[in-house]
Amino acid sequence: MSEIRRSVCPLDCPDTCALLVTLENGRVTRLRGDPEHPVTRGFLCEKVTRYLDRQYSPQRLLYPQRRVGHKGEGRFERISWDEALDEIAQRLQRIVREYGSEAVLPYSYAGTMGLVQGASMDRRFFHRLGASRLERTICSAAGTAALAATLGHRYGTEPEQFRHARLILLWGANVLGANIHLWPFLVEAVRSGARIYTIDPVRNRTGQLAHRHYFINPGSDAALALGLMHVILAEGLYDADYVARYTEGFDALAERVRRYPPERVAELTGLAAEDIVGLAREYATTRPAAIRVNYGVQRSERGGLAVRAISLLPVLTGAWRDVGGGLLLSTSGAFPLNRGAAERPDLEALSGLGRPARKVNMVQLGRALTELDDPPVMALIVYNSNPAAVAPNQNLVLRGLAREDLFTVVIEQLPTDTADWADIVLPATTFLEHTDLYISYGHYYLQLARPVATPPGEAKPNAEIFRLLAERMGFREPCFRESDDDIIRAALASGHPFLEGITLEALEERGWMRLRVAPDGEPFLPFACGGFGTPSGRLNFAAARLDYEPPVESRLGDAGLRSRYPLELVSLKSDSGLNSTFGYRDAVDRETSLVWIHEADAAARGIRDGDRVRIFNDRGSIRLIARVGRDVARGVVAARSIRWPKRAPDGRNVNALTSDRLADMGGGATFYSCLVEVEKCAD
Repeated sequence: MSEIRRSVCPLDCPDTCALLVTLENGRVTRLRGDPEHPVTRGFLCEKVTRYLDRQYSPQRLLYPQRRVGHKGEGRFERISWDEALDEIAQRLQRIVREYGSEAVLPYSYAGTMGLVQGASMDRRFFHRLGASRLERTICSAAGTAALAATLGHRYGTEPEQFRHARLILLWGANVLGANIHLWPFLVEAVRSGARIYTIDPVRNRTGQLAHRHYFINPGSDAALALGLMHVILAEGLYDADYVARYTEGFDALAERVRRYPPERVAELTGLAAEDIVGLAREYATTRPAAIRVNYGVQRSERGGLAVRAISLLPVLTGAWRDVGGGLLLSTSGAFPLNRGAAERPDLEALSGLGRPARKVNMVQLGRALTELDDPPVMALIVYNSNPAAVAPNQNLVLRGLAREDLFTVVIEQLPTDTADWADIVLPATTFLEHTDLYISYGHYYLQLARPVATPPGEAKPNAEIFRLLAERMGFREPCFRESDDDIIRAALASGHPFLEGITLEALEERGWMRLRVAPDGEPFLPFACGGFGTPSGRLNFAAARLDYEPPVESRLGDAGLRSRYPLELVSLKSDSGLNSTFGYRDAVDRETSLVWIHEADAAARGIRDGDRVRIFNDRGSIRLIARVGRDVARGVVAARSIRWPKRAPDGRNVNALTSDRLADMGGGATFYSCLVEVEKCAD
């Protein structure tokens, strides 16, 4: 017997697709996009169409396990849930007695984007325990902080409106690889006469189809934005009425951007001065004009500044007035859920700590595990993440995970590299097997998903695992007995007008609902008449914070580093994978085993296409296969992320090279500020 049920893709992607799930005799046999969803529009990316390979993988973790081999070997024995929970509770209680509650560190991120399984009962548990607070900064922190500081709100142009644009700048945005449901709207725009330009150190699949590609030096995006502003203001191409009505600090901005004439910006960015002038003129005189800027630009030492500067461009030109104009980085700030009710930070007051728990930045996990003291990290609980693969400064992270005195618990679906380092592994459900509520950072639709498949073996949802752990730890507060539906209802009860009329029951009936950001059928124009989230309601250009310096790890940065490591590495997203989620697939492993190098840089090193090469710096080295051509700028090498290290011959991936240095805002990661050298392997 066959039936169709609804679900939602949980993965870390702006599209957050609405799914139709086909079940036959209780087994899921097909996933497809919901044709009624205004953004999903009936299709899925290649990654998710094959998700059932993961769902029914013979590698699925089915039972709790205890380590029997050396750390990192991945050898375990099956134990019962009672044994696992008892051992975890006893070890945590002992650690709290001997070292204090902050010796326990949770580590999680976006393995699921769902509220219930990603940020509810788990946060309650760690708040009640008094554990160290994890700063979850590894992906988007710099850009998030910059957008909030500049516009006052973390939202922007609706994806559906891009069809109306006449000029679209895709700035650090590989739409075909990491935002594919925006692409049909771009195609509609092109059919109506729009031009698409891509700005990126790498000409990816999207860049190959653009009308023009601009090869920009890594980490110099802020300089380009300041250069565009210089031309726009010098030639009087800005919207004087919009600026006068809705902004403040314009005169100081005009003075500041005089320091960034096209000739100087050309030296900083690698672009020709005449191209900078031409792009500025075209952007400022084309209406509507839209910018899709993605998170790649903020994974730099100057990432926050880059997002700040880019987000000022549609303010200067008044592009926010137009349907199809403006800028999109994230829509997540438009989902005003009552997260306090879901996460209950007030429980920390019951932990006995007597003060707010210390914060640990997840980007610097290696330092936390090897250097942090008073107290040291003695217990690590990992869920919704794979830090052995995804965290920067990988060799330091692995050194920390190898500590015999570190008690590590990993909640997972498959045997990842991190799971191999665990003392206890607990089997988790997939999104098809539990309830969750999903926001989006790429559109304005809130979605609900219910279980459509039976969990295999003894797998449990994250929320249920933390309920059971709370019980074992003796946490008697009623909130630990709340159901998933209780959590969702509390989160929806924020009283914000964007959630008016959106209830659990309404979501149950439809599956998804548009936020009340605008009347039904009308476009959302968040800043058409100002409305910036600042005390005055006006955007403050804050020109004093707009000075650009090249990143330390860049071609114009630290001269000593550059003399030893003259190439800039960008570890861009994989087209066939998503972070480390699909690293078990052969296709993903093949893609992440390659490094792209410009033909001139390859010739200077005696490297030919297909050669095995060693990429290295002071932090480590990896071996990949060279792809020689012109799809990267000179002086740049590009490797796809994130390979499962256990599948690499040398047991490492690109994060053996990346730094745990923090970005200029938000404590974000700097994956794309990374100097390396490349040499042909002798053997």
